[in-house]
Amino acid sequence: MSKLPNLLSIGEVSHRSGVAQTALRFYEERGLIRSTRTGGNQRRYERQVLRRLAFIRAAQRVGLNLEQIGEALATLPEDHAPTKADWTRLSRTWRDELDARIDGLQRLRDNLTGCIGCGCLSLRTCALNNPDDELAEFGPGSSRLRPRADNAS
Repeated sequence: MSKLPNLLSIGEVSHRSGVAQTALRFYEERGLIRSTRTGGNQRRYERQVLRRLAFIRAAQRVGLNLEQIGEALATLPEDHAPTKADWTRLSRTWRDELDARIDGLQRLRDNLTGCIGCGCLSLRTCALNNPDDELAEFGPGSSRLRPRADNAS
């Protein structure tokens, strides 16, 4: 079996990582990965980019957006392929946010059954459309969709 070359074309990276070439270009534009150019202006990626792509995909699967992923990758040296220790360290910083998302989704699930069951979908009291009754002061109905008296022309 031949050893993987140190520099890979965009097609090779796409094939090995399962990430579309368009996504690779997008990630590069966002600064998540980088490439060098050949004399013919073709992209070449260092082999360690495969690890960075695995890191990006894993972070996306746990619900992080590209800005958060970019911030995490920025804490690593440019030529550093993320390691298990890096993932462990960085994932600790996301734990509270993920726990809050899980809690929110569980509350949504619990309220969804009751809301659909009653059929009211009241913007005044519905926990899905109006959490914590924040819009009650504007009266019942679609207060965000109707013009308020103070905004009338």
